[in-house]
Amino acid sequence: MTMMNARVHSASRGWAQRAAVAATAALATGSALAVNDLKGGPGVNQLNLHEPVTRIAADQMWLHNFMLIVCLVIFVAVFGVMFYSIFKHRKSKGAVSANFHESVAVEIAWTVVPFLIVIGMALPATKVVVAMKDTTNADVTIKATGYQWKWGYDYLKGEGEGIGFLATLDTEQREASNSGKPAPVDNYLLKVDNPLVVPVDKKVRIITTANDVIHAWMVPAFGVKQDAIPGFVRDTWFKAEKIGDYYGQCAELCGKEHAYMPIHVKVVSAEDYTKWVDGKKKEMAAKADDPSKVWEQAALVARGEKVYAANCAVCHKADGSGAGPIKALDKSPVVLSDNHLEQIQVVLNGRMDKGMPAWKQLSDTDIAAVVTYTKNSWSNKTGQTVQPAEIVAARK
Repeated sequence: MTMMNARVHSASRGWAQRAAVAATAALATGSALAVNDLKGGPGVNQLNLHEPVTRIAADQMWLHNFMLIVCLVIFVAVFGVMFYSIFKHRKSKGAVSANFHESVAVEIAWTVVPFLIVIGMALPATKVVVAMKDTTNADVTIKATGYQWKWGYDYLKGEGEGIGFLATLDTEQREASNSGKPAPVDNYLLKVDNPLVVPVDKKVRIITTANDVIHAWMVPAFGVKQDAIPGFVRDTWFKAEKIGDYYGQCAELCGKEHAYMPIHVKVVSAEDYTKWVDGKKKEMAAKADDPSKVWEQAALVARGEKVYAANCAVCHKADGSGAGPIKALDKSPVVLSDNHLEQIQVVLNGRMDKGMPAWKQLSDTDIAAVVTYTKNSWSNKTGQTVQPAEIVAARK
């Protein structure tokens, strides 16, 4: 046993020495400092809460520090008295235990003092919680819908009403993650293709729900975390006081792609927000399609390739080969079938048992385009074309 302990100790010491050498080498090459603090997001070796940019977040940080101080004082007081008593009244000094039955003063003290402590902690906590739940009189109302694995945003009230889009993890960052050797960037797995844009110094109400499983919309710098539950609506709010980019993530374990559901909120001036709203509405109008339009196959394939790259390639791969439990689309019987409805239903409603999310949020033309693309790409040379009208009929 002594020899075994010596070997374990020797191995541990050797591992520690190698780790120290590796850490020294990393510091010498500068690789350990390749990633910097992300403004509005996580920091390197961050210990404290995020820098607050809303009144609520600032109140939460104050409350957090206040509670820590109260707990520290209680800890020092209780253990201080305990250790003092142990030392002062130790047996070696001839201390004799007191012999008494009850003490009214002690009974009152250990009832009143904790009560006062609880009240002192509850009052400021209640004030902050009540303020967090006050979503009235919002300047802008936005619905955030969680999907596996992206966020959908719909501007319901206020300036920007009618705007809607999906926010998906940047494809380059997803590919870097898949490679196993991602480049050291500050916003790793936090960059999205369509950030949520809101005006500064305006009360923004966020209504959360989900399309499939439970998600959670969280932006630490705003002091906001609200579950998004299928079939239910919850709400929260924030009022950003600084212009900038702020980051968060889905904070509820929602499946294998949970790590790839970032949140990026861009806070801009009132003037820039108005410009963004005008530009976004023009962009949406330009993309609006007549679902009764009959498309040429080549045009649908070209559009479908873009839709596939933005939404499908992360799981099914660019070559349609799939990976692990993800089904391959190349040579897939469902894709090759003359029965278009079978594939359309899978795209519309998903297959949760196979890890396939629903894509009802895409437009009829986009779904028709991506289905047509898969039917005519790689080795799937079916020559089939799916028109938007077929998607409209399948939704009914």
